[in-house]
Amino acid sequence: MAPSFAVHARRGAAALATAAVLSAAVAPAAFADGSPSPATAPGLYGKKDPQFDGVFRQSLALLAQKATDVAPPKQATDWLAGQQCADGGFAAYRADTAKACDPKAGEFTDQTALAVQGLAATGGHGDAVKKGLGWLKAHQNEDGGWGMAPGSPSDPNSTSTAIGAYAATGQDPAKVTAKGGKNPYDALIGFQLGCDQKEDERGVFAYPDQKGKLTPNDLATTAAALAALGKGYLVAPAKGGDMPVKPLECDDESAKPKDAPSAGAAAAAYLAAKIEANGGALKSAMPQGGADPALTADATLALAAGGHRDAAAKPLKWLGDGANKTADWAKGDPGRLSKLVLAVHAAGANPRDFAGVDLVQQLTATGPKAEASPSSTETKDEKKKDDDTIGIWWIVGIFFVASVGVGFLISGRNKKQQL
Repeated sequence: MAPSFAVHARRGAAALATAAVLSAAVAPAAFADGSPSPATAPGLYGKKDPQFDGVFRQSLALLAQKATDVAPPKQATDWLAGQQCADGGFAAYRADTAKACDPKAGEFTDQTALAVQGLAATGGHGDAVKKGLGWLKAHQNEDGGWGMAPGSPSDPNSTSTAIGAYAATGQDPAKVTAKGGKNPYDALIGFQLGCDQKEDERGVFAYPDQKGKLTPNDLATTAAALAALGKGYLVAPAKGGDMPVKPLECDDESAKPKDAPSAGAAAAAYLAAKIEANGGALKSAMPQGGADPALTADATLALAAGGHRDAAAKPLKWLGDGANKTADWAKGDPGRLSKLVLAVHAAGANPRDFAGVDLVQQLTATGPKAEASPSSTETKDEKKKDDDTIGIWWIVGIFFVASVGVGFLISGRNKKQQL
C-alpha cells in the first residue's frame, strides 16, 4: 500500500478530487514495482493488483457468498486469515506474509474490522477473529471510536466498520467501552449534523477537517446509517411491512439525535431524500460527478437494513436499470460485485437474477472454485463457470475509488498522519 497517499485521501470531497487527479501519475509506478504473478496469490478474488484493497475485497467476497448460500472455498478463507499480522491487525495486502508487519505504519482499522466480519461469517478461523477483535480494542480511541490507523483521530467510516465487526461476532458494540467509558456510538453520533443545519443536510454524517469543522459526506452517512443499527455488511432481508423514513424533528434548532436508533433513522431519512432528489442514485464525490453505483449500493444496503423497504426499492431500481450500465461497471470486479450482491440480497431481490444478470455466478468466477452449500440454488452449469482465474496485484491509492468503487474503504477521508 502507499500509506501516505491513502491517508491523504480520506477527508472531504476536495481532497478526494485532488488525489484522484494525482493518481494518474502514481498508477504507472504501481505496475513497475515487480508485482508478483497470479500464482503467488492463490485463493485471492480478482485479477487486479491487491496492493491497496486485497483484504477488503476478499472480505466482501466472503460475505457476499455467505449471503447467497455459497460456501467459500477453504483456499479463499485461508488466504484472508493468512494476511493477518502477528498482533491481530490487517494491512491492505501483504505480498510476503513471512515478513513481520510494522504495527506503527501498516495496519488499518477498516481492513481489520472487515476481515473480522468476513472470517466470522464463514467460520473456521475463530482464533483469527478473536485476535482481530483484540487489535480493535487495543486501538480504540478515548472518544469510543476508531481512526483509519492506530493513533489517528476517530472518523465515522472506520468507527462504523469496527461496530460492524463486533456486531458480526454477536457482541453488543455499546459495551465496547474505552477507558473513560465512551462507547463507539458516542463517537459515531458526534459526527452527525442536526437541526442547526440547512434542511437538506439534517441527519447527514460528516468528516472533520484539520480544524475540526464537520463537512457533510454521503459515504460517511451510508456507513453510519448501517452501524447505528448495530449491523455490519451482512444484512438479512427485512421481514414484515415497510418502515417509513422519518426526518429529524426540528422544533428546537439545537436538536440532533441523541442515541444510535434515532441517529440511524435520521441518516436514513437524509439518504432517502437525497436519492429522491437525484433520480434514484447518490452522486459521486469525484471531480467528474455523476451517479455513483458503489455509493448507491451502500445506500440501498443501509436503507434495507433499517427496514425501509420502499426507500431502498428506489436505488435498487436504479442499480438494475440497464441504462445505467451497473452490470458492466461491476463485471469481473469482486469488490463491486460483492457490494451489489449484498445490497440486492438485503433489499429482498434475487442476486442470481438481477436485471437478468447472475451476480453470484460472476462473483464466484473471479476467484477459486466455490462449492455451494446444500441450501444453495446454484446450478451445475454455474459451478462449472466458477473455475476461473485467480488474482494478481491491483492499483495503488485513490485510483481505486474511480476504478473499483468499494464504498467504505475509500471515502474521501484525509488524515494528517503519515503511516
